[in-house]
Formats: sequence, structure tokens, C-alpha cells
Amino acid sequence: MRLINSKDKGFKAFLSSLAERGGGDAGGARSALSIEERVRNILDDVRKRGDRAVSEYTSRFDGVDLKGRLEVGKKEVDRAFKSVPKKDMAILELSASRIESFHRRQLQNSWFFTDTDGTVLGSRVTPLERAGIYVPGGKAAYPSTVLMNAIPAKVAGVDEVVMCSPPGKDGINPYVLAAARIAGVDRIFSIGGAQAVGALAFGTRSVPKVDKITGPGNIYVATAKRLVYGAVDIDMIAGPSEILVINDGTGDASWIAADLLSQAEHDELASSVLITTSREMAGLVIKEVTARLKALRRSTIARKSIENYGAVIMAQTLKEAAAISNRIAPEHLELFVEKPFELMGLIRNAGAIFLGRNTPEAAGDYLAGPNHTLPTGGTARFSSPLGVEDFIKRSSVIGFTADGIDALGGYVKRFAEVEGLTAHAESVGARIKRRKR
Repeated sequence: MRLINSKDKGFKAFLSSLAERGGGDAGGARSALSIEERVRNILDDVRKRGDRAVSEYTSRFDGVDLKGRLEVGKKEVDRAFKSVPKKDMAILELSASRIESFHRRQLQNSWFFTDTDGTVLGSRVTPLERAGIYVPGGKAAYPSTVLMNAIPAKVAGVDEVVMCSPPGKDGINPYVLAAARIAGVDRIFSIGGAQAVGALAFGTRSVPKVDKITGPGNIYVATAKRLVYGAVDIDMIAGPSEILVINDGTGDASWIAADLLSQAEHDELASSVLITTSREMAGLVIKEVTARLKALRRSTIARKSIENYGAVIMAQTLKEAAAISNRIAPEHLELFVEKPFELMGLIRNAGAIFLGRNTPEAAGDYLAGPNHTLPTGGTARFSSPLGVEDFIKRSSVIGFTADGIDALGGYVKRFAEVEGLTAHAESVGARIKRRKR
């Protein structure tokens, strides 16, 4: 794990490598264009041939013959629900309860007011009719992703939540199906990849067209989401995971090392960075990371991540550490310091902020309550975690009285004339004339 001083010549280059690491795959720009072309072809095929195309791609990419049955039946969900051990079911339910409790605080209400001339103005909040959530699958299982995507949609009041997840040879993982039942998912389809995104975006005979698609996935899923944006809304284009820890020299180095590796094990492009004001702590953390890497189950993945995108940055002060963090705008930010609330005042850009030494990032992944679907790749500069607000829309409400249009109509008419829009002007002028008769 490299040690970099904020004043080193290579410091800016390292920050650039963090920002650019999710821009494509190992093949570079040419390969990225090839991926986009392949995904575009899949989407076009799904739009034209619907279920047949989805089934064929599932057979080709996942090795699963759906035999024309894309949707998971109630009996299969029931079997999965019963197969999950009670102690694990209790954890899923605890997580769901905490996630729901947090997200209920995000609910927004419609509001209206009447101004001095009697005009009614306001904002009407309504939920989306149908949301599609994508849950990665196959060899892995992510029930936490189900809970984090479906529960905010249900809290928002979405009429129907549709889930897609790629099947393994034995179908969708039972924990994922159990989480879907707990979260109130209405329909489940055992399809994944770009073909699932296409099915949700355009609709097929079996899969209903949705208004918005949320949830993470590989580069093919991310590319598909980007390409269907406009036909439907999407949450974000999720990149590789990342964690940044700010430390003031206090605390246990082994805890920091463990937290850094919790992200490094995700994939080779994950980023794990410590910014500290203590050279002693820097050395201790590097030693701990090296030692712990050997014992990790996913050590090969974590090692590549640490070697390419892991670093300990030496800062002169915590103020400088905060400034560097704001430039990176990390997905996960741990304030591993004596006075985290004070330091938080200097933080402007972060997906999620973890306060103090007793708050590991992993707690936020599963059941702290806030959403773990977070902006990555520096997008925390302008975007936010997934939440209830992602599943609602606002309509402006305007209601003039006769006196109100008389009072303001002349100004509206003149404004339209300034812009050369005479029909606009006349639509207001007609009302004023009628009142003057």
C-alpha cells in the first residue's frame, strides 16, 4: 500500500487515477465502445422481440433455460422464504425495519398557498406508478440490495415494484427472494444483464414497462441503464466502490485496515484511501493491511485493488485532509477521529459520512438505516444517496382568479411579446379583454 504526501509530485496524478478508474474496462476506450455497441444491440433486440430475446440472452450469458417462464412464481418464493434459517430471517427483518424507519423521515408532502391577489400556488407530490429494481445475482447474493432499493419505493407509495435478478443454475438465491417478500416486491423476474434493463425500460409480453430503474450492476448493466435513460428514469450510473478514512492519529490501526479492506474485497477497481496527520499511524495501517490481506477469502481481488487504487496520504492538518476528501468526493467517508462532529463541518462532498471510531462502513451496508446505494466516482459533488425522493415526482400547481390574471396579465403579455411569442401574449390578452367588456 503506497504512502503519498499531499505535497508529492505524484499526488495529483494519483487523485486523477481514482477519478478515472471506473471509466471503462481493462481494454480501454476501444473496448468501452465495443461494450456500448454490444449493449445497444441487445437493447434493440429486446425492444423488437421481447420475451424471446430476453430468454435467448439469459440462456447464452447465464447458462439458464427459462423455458418461457421469466417470472418467479409465488410457490418458489414461498419455498425460499421457508428455507432461510430463522436467525437469518430475523436479521433481514431487523434490517428492513431500520431501513423503513429511516426512509419514512424522507417523506415529502404536497403544499399550497394563496398569494395576496388570490392566486393559488403549490407543489403536488405523487409517487411513481411502477419502479424496476435490479439486483445482481448469479454466483453472488445481495439481499441487502433488495431491501435498500425496494423499501424506499414502497415508502414513497409506488404502486408496483418489479425486481429483476439473474438466476443461477438453481434459480434466484433464496435470501434474495426472502428479502423481496419482506420488502414488499410485487413481481420478480429471473433475468439479468442488459436484457433485463431493456425489458424493464421497454416492456415485453411478460415484463411490464417501468417508470424508473434503480440498482447496481456490472459494466453491461450500467451501460444499458445509461442508454435507456430518457425512455425511463434511472437512479445513477454506479461505478466501483470506494472508501476514504480520515484519521488524526488516534484509535486502533487494525480497525482502519479492516475498514479499508472491506471495500477492497469488492473488486479490483475498488478504492481504499486513508488520509492521516500521523506518520506513525500511516506506517501501522500499511503493516496491518499487508498482514490482513493474506487471510482474506477474496485476497486476490483485494490485493489488486490495494496495489492499484489503495493509498495512505499524509496531510499536514485535518483541515487539509477534509479539503483533499472534498476533491475526491468519496462514496463512503469515515471520520475516524476524536471529534467527528467538528470535522464534519468541513465536509462538503461525500455519499455517506460515518462518525467516529465505532462506526464501520459495513454497518451502513446492511442495517444502520440510511441507504447504501450511493454516488461513486466523485459524483457526490452533485448527487445524493438513493431515497424516497427518487420514487416521487412533483407537479407545480397554479390557479389564477379573475382578479389575479387582471393584475398580472399585462406583465405576462408584455414578457411574451419581448420574446416574440405572440400566441402566448394573445392567450393572456384574450382573458384581460373579456374581463374589460
